[in-house]
Amino acid sequence: MEPIKLTPSVDETHLITFKEVKMHPKVRKLIDGANEVMKAMGYTEHGHRHVGVVSSITRYILENLERPAREIELAQIAAYLHDIGNVVHRTNHPMHGATIAFTLLNEMGMDATEIAPILGAIGNHEESTGLPISTMSAALIIADKSDVHFSRVQNPIMESYDIHDRVNAAVQKSRVEMNNENRTIQLTLEVDTSIATVMEYFEIFLSRMVMCRHSAELFGYQFKLEVNGTKLE
Repeated sequence: MEPIKLTPSVDETHLITFKEVKMHPKVRKLIDGANEVMKAMGYTEHGHRHVGVVSSITRYILENLERPAREIELAQIAAYLHDIGNVVHRTNHPMHGATIAFTLLNEMGMDATEIAPILGAIGNHEESTGLPISTMSAALIIADKSDVHFSRVQNPIMESYDIHDRVNAAVQKSRVEMNNENRTIQLTLEVDTSIATVMEYFEIFLSRMVMCRHSAELFGYQFKLEVNGTKLE
């Protein structure tokens, strides 16, 4: 007599796709809600634009590292859900986010073996408490910390900008480029220094750049930063 299988294996279940997660009504509403909390607290945009950019950069990094297709898709899901915990509060949002992500993905039928690395990546993406614990996690960290751009500013009154508003408003272009031959990942910024100085950028982003450096080192790369044509080693 064949033993009864209480839980299906990953191979026997429908694999939840990035597109399904991205278009899920609960996901969309919770990300909208998270951004509303951030806006009310005076933070820059943390909505669908931000998580979409982060998921795209995460995919780009892992594709260049030639990671398996399923790992890349799971990393995109982690990237899209990484800030969903802001719907509760900015403080401890990675932990809240991991809890919410588990509930959502479990409801959708994702196997726990696939949920696990997603939760680790979400729970470790913030520089104050997190660490690059995996290739997926490291790619998400670099993608998240690289999204600095004027389009993220939500405060309509320039006179009341804080330093985060000014720095984001000053960044006119931002891009991440990988050089597999030299094993480097470079963040290139074009900054309007009439809005914010390069020193102001480092005042709020230094710890994030250090986290990016550690993340790049996890998969054997060097993290580089170029601002207005000047390479900063």
